[in-house]
Amino acid sequence: MLGSIDCMHWEWKNCPSGWKGEFAKGNYKVPTLILEAVASYDLWIWHAFFGCPGSINDLQVLDRSPVFQELYEGRSPNCEYVVNGHKYNIGYYLSDGIYPRWATFVKTIRLPQGPKAKLFAERQESVRKDVERAFGVLQARFAIIRGPARQLEKGELGMIMKACVILHNMIVEDERDSYGLAFDYEHVQGTTPEPNVQFDHHPVYAAYLRKVVQVRNPEQHALLQSDLIEEIWNRQLARQRSQP
Repeated sequence: MLGSIDCMHWEWKNCPSGWKGEFAKGNYKVPTLILEAVASYDLWIWHAFFGCPGSINDLQVLDRSPVFQELYEGRSPNCEYVVNGHKYNIGYYLSDGIYPRWATFVKTIRLPQGPKAKLFAERQESVRKDVERAFGVLQARFAIIRGPARQLEKGELGMIMKACVILHNMIVEDERDSYGLAFDYEHVQGTTPEPNVQFDHHPVYAAYLRKVVQVRNPEQHALLQSDLIEEIWNRQLARQRSQP
């Protein structure tokens, strides 16, 4: 699990009048800008994409986002793991129900039936709150993005948001030793493949399309979710047996 993905709206108080129809949404009734982010359980923000108008939903933001661009181009770190005896080679993000049934997303079960499905839904929903906590901590640390934005230029707002995300990650990195986490986030040499640059674009384009099809495979999404349900249930049983 690479992290949790979600979107946050930032109110744009001084949005130009001609743009208010594009940046305002019925739910918010005020112009907003959207921040799409991927955060891990230590609140480190791995991906941030900012600037989409608030009138669109999270799925439309995903269509514009470069979150999977390195994966499509074969430049992402290698990721191999085994769940319930099945091997996978694409990492996944925890998401809410609006996101598509892709191999890279694991969503909760809306109406879980049975103890296995209920346990999975409970674990997924509890861990997915990591990105919501990251948004809350980001706004608590920087008052400039907690209140409505007063700048007129969209580019300036983008630089402000980028600076806040960078400073937030610097604080997380500085305080990480006190979290007691066992996972090492340092880059391991050799895990990221070198880009294959060719003047003949056809093989590269074909590989790009194959990766897109692999990422957007709904059957892989269903298989991964099923394996995770069994894996979590088996670990829960093993933990109960080991207790005196």
